[in-house]
Amino acid sequence: MINEAQVTALLIREEAEVLHAYPDSKGFITCCVGRMIDPRKGGGFSQDESRYLLRNDIHRFTAECERAFEWWPLLDSIRQQVIFCMVFQMGVTKVAGFHQMCLALGRGDYLRASIEMLDSDWAREDSPARANRMALIMKTGEWPA
Repeated sequence: MINEAQVTALLIREEAEVLHAYPDSKGFITCCVGRMIDPRKGGGFSQDESRYLLRNDIHRFTAECERAFEWWPLLDSIRQQVIFCMVFQMGVTKVAGFHQMCLALGRGDYLRASIEMLDSDWAREDSPARANRMALIMKTGEWPA
């Protein structure tokens, strides 16, 4: 039986542990400890692995929202999820830059917050359809049917 701790140490020493995607010695996209993710070589992730990474991201970004936005605990769950999705896409610093939206959320003015969401490059240029969906949810507090 393989000693998992020993083979882990061996592979980390031989492959290195790189915490981002990079081209390996043959130019194929790899990450972590020699994990081939290049689809040209049949690489990738399983759905379980993808969901594991997503769960970690959800925990990390939720903690960032809790630290960054003093109004976060005032939001209902649906509106927290809207802000979370914005942070997931753009990062907490960029979302914090939606100053008028943040002020409106602090007042509980969801209509104004939704208007401010749409008055942005995010809504006009980057992700118009997504921004419109998120702004509607912010305004109504309901998931679309």
